Amino acid sequence: MKPRSTTAPLTVAIVEDDPRVRGSLVGILLANDSGCVCVGDYPNGEEALAGLAKNPARVVVMDIHLPGMDGIECVRQLAPAMPETQFIMLTVAKDSENLFNALAAGASGYMLKPVRAGELLNAVRDVDQGGAPMTSSIARRVVAAFRPKPTAGPTSETLSEREQEVLALLSQGLLYKQAADKLGVSVNTLCEYVRRIYRKLQVHSRQEAVERFRKGR
Repeated sequence: MKPRSTTAPLTVAIVEDDPRVRGSLVGILLANDSGCVCVGDYPNGEEALAGLAKNPARVVVMDIHLPGMDGIECVRQLAPAMPETQFIMLTVAKDSENLFNALAAGASGYMLKPVRAGELLNAVRDVDQGGAPMTSSIARRVVAAFRPKPTAGPTSETLSEREQEVLALLSQGLLYKQAADKLGVSVNTLCEYVRRIYRKLQVHSRQEAVERFRKGR
């Protein structure tokens, strides 16, 4: 990707369901960088698809957890139609599954909330110039994904009985909410089990965990 010209205003769009956060992000762009222009702010993915088709932006700052269509699916649909647009995920989601799904969908940056004004503006400028801005803890996950994984013992010796039940349900293709309902626990509790599973198996995605589970049976 060639660096863009810095003479034209940098057009940015925000996709965020929380109106206070969305307003704050728009305010950061308008108040702190005269070279940035916010051309749209959207509360959900559906409105972003329609709005950006008519009024595209060079950079889109996208939340993951949106009502209806999530941010990853929104990027997956927008990226092929907007090849000149760069996408930054700005989210509270720290897990590896969302991270790598977002990058696979077409995102070039991944920043964690809360973000300072300077950090956001630097990330927007960086991604527009061909960079891949990421919060440092997220960048370490990407690096770790390319390191050789140490050999671990069988899954049955590593995971608790409940953790094996969780993996068994996920291996069937169930969504987190579906698996949580079957186990009679909250989604937050299920996510905590998944975090433990990732840590014990030293994996970074649901697919890797399921593959290890199947090999260990």
